[in-house]
Amino acid sequence: MTDAPLQAVVPDSSAGRRLDAVVAELFPDYSRSRLTAWIKSGHVRIDGREVRPRDPVRGGELVTVNVVLEVQTHSAPEDIALDVLYEDEHVIVIDKPAGLVVHPGAGNPVGTLVNALLHRDPSLEMLPRAGIVHRLDKETSGVMVVARTLTAHTALVEQLSARQVHRQYLAVVVGALVSGGTANAPIDRHPRDRIRMAVRDDGRDAVTHYRLRERFRAHTLLECRLETGRTHQIRVHMQHLKHPIVGDPLYGGPLKLPRGATAELVDALRGFRRQALHAETLEFVHPVSGEPVRCTAPVPADMQSLVGALRADHRAAVADGRA
Repeated sequence: MTDAPLQAVVPDSSAGRRLDAVVAELFPDYSRSRLTAWIKSGHVRIDGREVRPRDPVRGGELVTVNVVLEVQTHSAPEDIALDVLYEDEHVIVIDKPAGLVVHPGAGNPVGTLVNALLHRDPSLEMLPRAGIVHRLDKETSGVMVVARTLTAHTALVEQLSARQVHRQYLAVVVGALVSGGTANAPIDRHPRDRIRMAVRDDGRDAVTHYRLRERFRAHTLLECRLETGRTHQIRVHMQHLKHPIVGDPLYGGPLKLPRGATAELVDALRGFRRQALHAETLEFVHPVSGEPVRCTAPVPADMQSLVGALRADHRAAVADGRA
């Protein structure tokens, strides 16, 4: 699919610079990698002639870009219901339920968020990963933003890279914390278990800020804010702090029941079969209007029940003089 050609004049101040760098500044709605690919395929011309990415510009030339969109995502559309929190022609913000895989892959070729998005908007097949710019683990619920155009995709990726997207989570962790703090510990693949991530000195920088939302006898409801977005970041950081997330199958360890726990709490803890992690709030700058967009996903019923059982257990312990 080809849109109408875009044109711009190279400023004299850019004389001597590489074409790909200049074109990226002239057409910021598209990523530099995509523009470079278009240069190499002959879809970018200078005064009507084909050029190479490394060719220098003189200044004053007319740059013409033929915007060519090709199918990027080949997954099949599927009629899977989505809970949409916000939508316009540029972005979709959804509340992903726990249990929904984001991307198709080994073991999950269908039934994913990508399949659902392609059913809702078939044009998303022209975007990388159907417009998905960040992900949530299968069993993590909550808010996600999806780009609907290349312009929006580029802008959102840049905001994420620049750490300008506000991502706030709720997590129920083991242990009664007395204060919040910051986990600043690099993360990379576990040296032996390739399914897991781990804190490693040679890992990529990872920063999680957390504060107490509510404290119970032997657990804490935390509000976590991501500064970076590494795979399993909150889960790994909480394990590293010796306060793993309740129900986490990879990082949570064996189930721990508080001494004297109510029957309701015992049932709630034993029955909670996923990590108690919910992406509560997402805030970003709209890629076209420039206005802030803030969306909040309500806490799902299973986490509400878990927190309710923790709260009731705490109140019972206080009433009995055990807390």
